Amino acid sequence: MTKTLLAALATTTALAATPSLAQDQDRTGWPESFTVGTASQGGTFFVYGSGWANLVAEELGISGGAEVTGGPMQNMALVHTGDAAFGMTTMGPAAESLAGNNPIAPGLAMDNACAIFPMYQTPFSVTALSSSGITSIADIPAGSRIGFGPAGSTSDTYFPAMMDELGVEYERRNGGWDDLGGQLQDGLLDVVAFAVGIPVPAVSQLEVQTDVNIIEFTEEEQAQIIDAFPVSAFEIPAETYTTLEAPARSVAMWNFAIADCSLPDSFINAVVDVVMSDNERMVGIHQAATETVVENWDKNTVLPWHPGAAAWFEENAGADIADDMIYSAN
Repeated sequence: MTKTLLAALATTTALAATPSLAQDQDRTGWPESFTVGTASQGGTFFVYGSGWANLVAEELGISGGAEVTGGPMQNMALVHTGDAAFGMTTMGPAAESLAGNNPIAPGLAMDNACAIFPMYQTPFSVTALSSSGITSIADIPAGSRIGFGPAGSTSDTYFPAMMDELGVEYERRNGGWDDLGGQLQDGLLDVVAFAVGIPVPAVSQLEVQTDVNIIEFTEEEQAQIIDAFPVSAFEIPAETYTTLEAPARSVAMWNFAIADCSLPDSFINAVVDVVMSDNERMVGIHQAATETVVENWDKNTVLPWHPGAAAWFEENAGADIADDMIYSAN
């Protein structure tokens, strides 16, 4: 694979003034700078990833920032090849990548990307303009133009198949979340199918500018999707959006931060400590970080743990991580 970072740098680099953490720690082998692969602007991966990149850079005194990417599949590839130190992925794309089914490099088992901490669940939700009259999945007319997010993203990987499962006929469109939200508002799309941490910035912006319908699955649709895909039941809380008057029935998939497995244990341990030791600051970055808590370490059933991260969770969360789930270069 060409070792080229495929997307432009997204955020200003966070240059730390005085590192407040791990000052006395052995920094042998630590990188001088790092990037975090996120996703498109307007999505939760971008906001969340930019925030924790800057937080880690500030606390550890290392230059770091986020990078716009195509999302979980590309992040697995970038981290596996060492083109990015860190990334963010969803468990479905992670499993596909480990099995050699990543469309970026078919047949390549991407086993150099290690889990380092739990992020949050990604709900699958559908948004349409109120003026469209679409209030349910069954209301979506045949041939509707549906935006599924960036090509290769979690949404683009799973949501079209979910729509197929539910019998929806559609024209498939791809793009960044901000762009798709704008197209929906301008009448160029009929529906946007979001698989992004909540609140989705693009949906929150739409609510300010126009009337939207946030469409939930019926109980039967939810059960049908859970039976067919690696997701679990989820409810989008009513307080997530001003449009919602009650929780919205959905499904969701877990997200984890990942790292190049060859990075020093002490570096990864320090990174995890920064993120997991101050949940209030993480929630200040994005509300989805309410799920970035130590109790959720066990939601990773797919990726090998980086040894430095495993040690942190074993020491601070009483995690019982099986030996065969901890990465070993041997």
